[in-house]
Amino acid sequence: MSASELRAHLLASRLAGTVATSREGSLRRYRLFADRDPRALIGLEPEYDWSFTELLSLMSARCGVSSDLGYVSGQDVIDPDRTVAALDAFADRLGYVARWRAPVLLGTGHPHRLLGFYAALAAALSSAGCPVLTPAWGRRIDIPTRFGLRTHNLEYVRGVALMQEPGARGAGNETGVHTHSPLPIRIALGVAADSDSGLPELVIGDHGWVCGAGQLGIEAIGLGDSDDPALFVGEAEGRVSVAVPLDDAARSDYYRPLTRYVLNRACLSQ
Repeated sequence: MSASELRAHLLASRLAGTVATSREGSLRRYRLFADRDPRALIGLEPEYDWSFTELLSLMSARCGVSSDLGYVSGQDVIDPDRTVAALDAFADRLGYVARWRAPVLLGTGHPHRLLGFYAALAAALSSAGCPVLTPAWGRRIDIPTRFGLRTHNLEYVRGVALMQEPGARGAGNETGVHTHSPLPIRIALGVAADSDSGLPELVIGDHGWVCGAGQLGIEAIGLGDSDDPALFVGEAEGRVSVAVPLDDAARSDYYRPLTRYVLNRACLSQ
């Protein structure tokens, strides 16, 4: 798939262009981030005191959302050219760790949508000789939510970390739950640091997996929607290497062309 074909697919599938993410939702998250609400920080501790207008300007520059303060409702827009450029940088980092056979850790807070994307990367990196780490497998983690503490298990499916409801192991329960929390990656990295395998050279994922790893000084790359300012602030401040702007909650099959594009550019096609 060429870059122009990928761009066309992004627009046709609405992974970029006019996306399903609402403008109201994005602006709400920008305000929460400016107020340093943990629900929006998702593991990042910003060095700079970002205001709402500065965040809107950053997200316009990094994602292509409208910078018009008067545009307060409707659908967000992500610039497909920015998505393609970020996927190129994402693939370059994959190719680099593959050449050095460096250890990696993959995790997602969107398992229902993105598990297939990350699992394909895990398989390709493993085939290239990269250890795909699985620290803290089965660990029970209490994650604070607006509904109170929710207990989940840290599991790995096809090399990808995700959170599952207790008792959800086994066939037919491969997806897990949606979470933005950085607690899973913090616990996984803590266990990895004390193990023979050691820490990963690169963390690949989304939400708290990326921001939590980057905050702890581990190189991280991942996918971020227009309502995920933390990833793009982390990139701007130098703690996230690559943040790819796209709709992260679309149909899982829409991400398959992205997988092929990234693996081909990284010279990891099987």
